[in-house]
Amino acid sequence: MGRIASFFRLVRAARVFARHEVLLPPELREMAPFPARFAAGFLKLTTFSRTSKGLSTGQRFAAALGDLGPSYVKLGQFLATRPDVVGKQLAKDLTSLQDRMPPFPMEKAKAAIAEELGQSVETLFSEFSAPVAAASIAQVHRARMKATGTEVAVKVLRPDIETRFRRDLDSFYLAARLAERHLPSSKRLRPVAFVDTLAASVKEEMDLRMEASAAAELAELTKNDGGFRVPRIEWELTAKRVLTSDWIDAIPLRDPEALKAAGHDPAKLATDLIRHFLTQALRDGFFHADMHQGNLFVDARGNIVAVDFGIMGRLDPLMRRFMADVLYGFLQRDYRAIAEAHFAVGIVSPDRSVDAFAQALRSVGERVFGRPASEISTARLLQQLFEITDMFGMQMQPQLVWLQKTMVVVEGVARDLDPAHNIWESSRPVVEKWMRETLSPEHRIREAASGVGDFGREVRAIVQSAAQAAQHLAQEGIRLHPESAARIAEEEIRRTAHVRWAIWIGALALAAMAVRMFL
Repeated sequence: MGRIASFFRLVRAARVFARHEVLLPPELREMAPFPARFAAGFLKLTTFSRTSKGLSTGQRFAAALGDLGPSYVKLGQFLATRPDVVGKQLAKDLTSLQDRMPPFPMEKAKAAIAEELGQSVETLFSEFSAPVAAASIAQVHRARMKATGTEVAVKVLRPDIETRFRRDLDSFYLAARLAERHLPSSKRLRPVAFVDTLAASVKEEMDLRMEASAAAELAELTKNDGGFRVPRIEWELTAKRVLTSDWIDAIPLRDPEALKAAGHDPAKLATDLIRHFLTQALRDGFFHADMHQGNLFVDARGNIVAVDFGIMGRLDPLMRRFMADVLYGFLQRDYRAIAEAHFAVGIVSPDRSVDAFAQALRSVGERVFGRPASEISTARLLQQLFEITDMFGMQMQPQLVWLQKTMVVVEGVARDLDPAHNIWESSRPVVEKWMRETLSPEHRIREAASGVGDFGREVRAIVQSAAQAAQHLAQEGIRLHPESAARIAEEEIRRTAHVRWAIWIGALALAAMAVRMFL
């Protein structure tokens, strides 16, 4: 019975797509076989067309998803983060879905708050506004706490959203399975795996306590990072379906003209955004993985303020240490060392050729070193790296999926703020600091002691020798100061002019492994 219901929901969705002429776009109609043209035409006849001639296919697709409701809007938002799969223009058109949902009635929001928090809105708040923002899963109200007078943002899940998503996800799975069975070309994109990832993401977003916890953790990790701010959580007013946090008076990052009028420099903000993202990913291994313009603001002091922590990314110490080896290999153009690191941690099957893999990595690295940033297309680099993952059968690394996706989005946001922005130069200070700290002898010894630095090479023996030497020097009254180690590592980095490329090439190389789950 559930399968039949899912089928009819798909038919309804097909009618909506036909109405907006995205089931079979006009620009592809002549190339389509007759059965496809007939089916699309028949479905369109059963409904009233709302297509605007001036809209692109992507804009029509976004409008259709909006008509189909929250689950489909979330699907569109998810697709917008995958320009490598759906294409740059379609991904850009789908970004209009970031905050594009009608609000639900105030009465239902108040009822949800009372049920979750055990007290009425009137008891908890002296002021409570109409919805100020509405997205696919929840909406936000501006309020003032009666007990303290603090102005807050109250986020409330949509009524019955869990049931709605569960039902629509069943339809998505049916469509994905049908596509894999009857459209051989779709298997490369692994539609069922794509829906799996969407379902996992939505499940976490449905519990606002998880989002509150993520916000609090990120705030703790970045509390000393100037220029970045996370709203404080009001835990006593937070539950599964309600989240309360500080109200932020700020300008949306998507409005460069308003930022300029307020005295902010969009070019500086673009640089700051890149550096904050890299710091979170590399230093902390915990980063905001949904950093589109709708979730980023700038306050009066020029701080970038992030909201909506439903999707977060993590990199464990082993993967961050692996990143260090990969990045350092790119810095030195030592492609053999990079290849060996991949094999040592089991990302590439041992029956493959290390030399052939090193050669493939060289084909990616050498084409970008020394070229102006404006001439480098991240999309092209990703595409070539994806081809390498298929060629060598790399094992998918789930924790790197969000790294890759966020990297593409953050780069796009930075270039929207400043079209001439040089991603590579923005990365430089973060990379240099990270490499100095990661490559210092003291850091190597600490990591080796915990087993993190063992990549299957002769690291343990080397570290033990280094530790003995350090102990002997200490007994003789001579000590290697951390600053000295840092300077040595810094000079190693500065010997090459390629540091500006290393972070993004290395991260792309790592992220490409993760993307195989969709290919």
